Formats: sequence, structure tokens, C-alpha cells
Amino acid sequence: MAPSRDSNVKEESNQVSYKKDINTKTDRIIQTRKHANDIFDVIEYLQSEKEKEIIFATNACSKIFCELLDRGDIYVGELPKEEDLMHGDRSAEEKYHIFMRHRYNSCVELLLENISHEAFQVKETSLCALMKFVAAEGKHPLQNLDWCEHYNFPRELILALVKHLLSEIEDMSLLISRFQEFMEKDDVRYYVMSSVRDNIARVMGKNKRDVIPLYQNNVFTLLSTINIPGQASEMTNFLVKQEKKHEDWKAARLKEHKRAFEQMWLVFLKYKLPSSMYKKILVILHESILPQMGDPTMMIDFLSAAYDIGGAISLLALNGLFVLIHEHNLDYPDFYRKLYNLLDPSIFHVKYRARFFHLANIFLSSTHLPVYLVAAFVKRLARLSLTAPPTALLILLPFICNLIRRHPSCKVLIHKPSAAEEPCDDPYVMEEKDPAQCHALESSLWEIKTLQKHYHPDVAKAAMIINEPLSEQEDDISVLLELSTFELMEREVKAERKTIPLEFDTATELLKSSREVLGVHFSLE
Repeated sequence: MAPSRDSNVKEESNQVSYKKDINTKTDRIIQTRKHANDIFDVIEYLQSEKEKEIIFATNACSKIFCELLDRGDIYVGELPKEEDLMHGDRSAEEKYHIFMRHRYNSCVELLLENISHEAFQVKETSLCALMKFVAAEGKHPLQNLDWCEHYNFPRELILALVKHLLSEIEDMSLLISRFQEFMEKDDVRYYVMSSVRDNIARVMGKNKRDVIPLYQNNVFTLLSTINIPGQASEMTNFLVKQEKKHEDWKAARLKEHKRAFEQMWLVFLKYKLPSSMYKKILVILHESILPQMGDPTMMIDFLSAAYDIGGAISLLALNGLFVLIHEHNLDYPDFYRKLYNLLDPSIFHVKYRARFFHLANIFLSSTHLPVYLVAAFVKRLARLSLTAPPTALLILLPFICNLIRRHPSCKVLIHKPSAAEEPCDDPYVMEEKDPAQCHALESSLWEIKTLQKHYHPDVAKAAMIINEPLSEQEDDISVLLELSTFELMEREVKAERKTIPLEFDTATELLKSSREVLGVHFSLE
């Protein structure tokens, strides 16, 4: 039922009423101290049941307290209890400052609570107001600070804000995305990283054996938005300006940023994660995490554990291991043995197939690998090809040929056409986990000979290459890595056919109806 005209008029009247009330009291609080008690009414609106009232009051509180901080009208130092104001010989001005400091603390607590409000606009407005307070406190500290490593940055306020962003019971990803704008400030980013580290240690330290999916997802969302500058000269964007000893401030040093980034990730990864989280982390690890760490080799424990999990997670761990092995000279025992054991029928059906073959191609490119090892990979891939789909076979066959080109000693595996009809027992042991013990060099590539009779013409043609001496030029498999079944089918449907004289009329509309499978999924014109 649509709201009546009278109810709309009443609603507009209420809006004018609360806006006028808040504006009037805001002006009076800022202009004169005798109306200081009006601050209670403005803060009370922060607990309203109406979103618009909360938002309007939040902006008013932001205006009031930023002004009071700027004027120095808020108490600085260890805050006395409010009930003690009636005793002692404090001046009226000092009592006012203490009173307003207590009201400021109450406002901050309510804004932090509103970070978890059901309405996103309330969350966002509260977040922006709190960050204005961070900037204002940085300019006018509320503590008597002597020389210290944190200068006058309000670290405690950032710590409290991070605690509410990393909720254990609510998905905060949308608000965290909004918060990313503030982390473009170098000092904010530095203290957010140290706050996240402390928060993870506190929350996960109580639940060492358990996963907390919502919390860990919020942490990952926040961590994955953090980017460290590439050069120290790029660190010029600060929310809080430091007049003295700026170069000694940890938040102004790239080395400290990298250290905080590294500690934050290491603390997060040392606890048990949901299986889906492993995949999210491993997808971005080699590009977004390792390059920003002070010592990337610290990730070896996490990558080793992920590599041992198996399946798609092991495939994804290859990227990180590749960076550590090739760029940081890390020695990883049994690497090729584990890579060999990752080769099973499932690799043809995971969405990370292209990445796996790209990396495997790099790992097996060295000409210094022992011939028994390369022969084991060639033979295992050939055996797997017997049950692989056509899209995978169009990658596998050139891949196998490239391995033989790089390692000519493996040419002994090529099955001789003259022996095609001779029965034989294959000495290769598919179930053997150690490539040194699988007897691959004693076998032959009869599997590729079998594929020459494959039902798909492109596969059969690719398998025929083995019949001729292999050229020295390797095949470029990069263009085949992303080949999908849809693309293969569409290419086949659209291929031009030679006209061959027949003694009967061919069917010209077979399966071309819009209701048939080809007509539904492919453009046949």
C-alpha cells in the first residue's frame, strides 16, 4: 500500500525538525561553552533507529569535535574520571576540557559500534568520521607524547577501527573496500598493518585449531587490498604530518613497511585456513605478496604445506615455489618428484590447467635435468593422454615433443612404426611414485601411436608428428593453453569442407535447427 500524502508530509516535517535541532545545537556548542550540555542530545542521535538521523548526527559530531580538537578545547593527557570533577581545585576551563574529552570518547565508541550497523550508508559515514578524528588527533594529540617511535599518530584509534572492520560474525568486505581509499596514505597503511597483525594474534590465538570463515575472509579482504610502494621515494603521502625527525619515523621507511607487511601475512598464514582460502591466497601470492615482502623465503613453510595438500591447491602452490626457487635460489628437496606425482587425470579438468602446464614447461626447460627424469615425465604424460579430452591432448602432444627436442636422449622412447603390430609388455610402472624407479627409459611411446587413430582429426594429426624426425624448432604451446572445448567445437563447425561427388543427396539441415544443440550453442552462418 502506497504511503498517504499526509504521512509523506509528516515524514518531511520530522526531517526538518531533527535537522534543525541538530544544526542549532551544533552551532551553539561550537560558539559558546555555556551550551556544552547540548552535546548529549547530539550524541544521542547516534543511537537513533532512523538511518538518516544517525548519518546527520555523525556529520555533526565530526564537525564539533574536529573544531574542538583544532582549538585545543579537549583535555590532553591521562583522563581523570568524570565523577572526580566535583572535587579538587580544577579551573572551569580544565573541567570543560575534561568534560568534552569524555563526550569525545563516548562519540568514538558509538561510531565504532555503528561500523556494524545494518545500513551500509551508516557504516560508511561512521568510518569517514572516525578517519577525520584520526587526522585531527594526529595534528592535535590527546596524549602528552615524549619522543617515541609512533610520534603523534593515534595508533589506538586505528587499532579499535581495525578490530571492528575484522568482524567475526559479519561480512565486512564492502566497507573494507571503502576503507582502501584511506590506506593510500602511507602512515595509515603502516599502522593498519601492525593493527591487523595484533588483531589476528588475539583472535586466532584463542582458536588455534578452528577456522573462523567470516573473520578470516574479512582479514583476507583487507590484506589483499594493501600494496607497498616500490621505491622509498614514492612514500610522500601522509595523513599525519611530522615536523621533526620525519626520516626516523617507522611509518616513513620502506624497510619497515615491508617488515610489517611480512609479519602481518606470516601471522595470518600460520593458523588453519578454510580450503577455499588457500586457493584465493595462492592465486595472488606470486604477484601481490612475495614481491612486497622483506624476505620472501619466509613463505616456504606455507608453500610447502600447501604443495603437500594435493589437487588444485598443489598446482597453485607451484607459482610461489617457482619464484622462490628461481629468484631467491631456494633449495627445495624432492621438488621434481612431487611435481611428477601431481600428474594425474584431474589436471586436465581443473580451471588452473593452463597455469600448471605453463609452469611445468618452465620447470622442465633446463637441459641439465637427468635423462631418466625427463623420460619419466614424457612417459607419464603419454599414459595420461589415453584418457585425456581433446583440448588437453592438443596441449600434451606438442608438450611431449618439446621435451624430446630439449633432451635428445629421450628419442629412444619413440615407438618404431615397424613394430606397431608386435605384442609387448610395457615395463613402465605407472603407480611408482619415484621417477627414478618407474623404468620409463625401458619403455616406448606406444600411447602416441594409439592416438593416431583418435576420433578427433586435430588430435590424430598432432599425434602423427612422432612418425617423422622432429625438427629443432619447438612448438609454441602458449596459444593452446587456454583452448576450451567450446572453441574447439566452434572451430570444427565453421571449418570449410571440400565438395566431394556422392551418389546420394547429403543432409543440409541436420542439427541446424534453432532447437537443436548446434543451433542453440553455435553460430552456424
